[in-house]
Amino acid sequence: MSGIRFTKMHGAGNDFVILDRLAGAPFPDAALSRRLADRHFGVGCDQIMVIEPAVAAGHAFRYRIVNADGSAAGQCGNGARCVAAYLRQHHGLAEGALLDSPGGSVAVHFLADGEVELALGVPRLAPAEIPFLAEQQSLRYELEVLDRQVSIGALSMGNPHAVLQVSDVASAPVSELGPAIEQHPRFPDRANVGFVQIVDRRQVRLRVWERGVGETLACGSGACAAVVALRLAEAVDEHVAVDLPGGRLRVRWSGPGTPVYLSGPATTVFEGEFCL
Repeated sequence: MSGIRFTKMHGAGNDFVILDRLAGAPFPDAALSRRLADRHFGVGCDQIMVIEPAVAAGHAFRYRIVNADGSAAGQCGNGARCVAAYLRQHHGLAEGALLDSPGGSVAVHFLADGEVELALGVPRLAPAEIPFLAEQQSLRYELEVLDRQVSIGALSMGNPHAVLQVSDVASAPVSELGPAIEQHPRFPDRANVGFVQIVDRRQVRLRVWERGVGETLACGSGACAAVVALRLAEAVDEHVAVDLPGGRLRVRWSGPGTPVYLSGPATTVFEGEFCL
């Protein structure tokens, strides 16, 4: 019986199946991706990270991202950190290397504490670049969702994000509003939806409903989007600890026109072979 070699990893509980095409793994179609991601009949994961040879000049490797439902994703901060850790162990990825992703170039830094930091690029704020349907760029947008008005920030970290500020993230209606905003017609490509509570100017709490996945224990690009939206509103400082159900990530952002830096753990759980 043929099989596919894989590595299971997670970043703060946001978990991934790593497929290494340099080692002969195939690119998973939508059906295989759903089988791999199934938590009862497969390996179980939020996303599948596929490692490939670099195509763009100056980049060490390329990665692509497939959501648990088989759809393609534009960026995944936690997954990218896991890819970087995997590549360092198996392919000697160098400090400061560039990875090519669907959302653009990602610079990798390995920290002394074993964590991985990424420069995830400059946030895209113009509605057409998110994409989000709006006549002009604004800090906040009003959406009609489930017969109510909600106020959101909207931006892209290589993938579209909506950010809602809440008073208590533990009681936020994530499973109710999350899918409704994800599929709102003003987000033509759907959206990741973050519910963020400010603790103080250097700490926030966050839950994220991920596009094509559902609520996850952590979301790296969502943590970046939340900090960007709050910093644009002058509600947080440059360095922010983001506490998610699966653990803490750290985000730093100097402001418009500069890249967002994301750091946190990248942990290998196990390796195996998935039988076809």
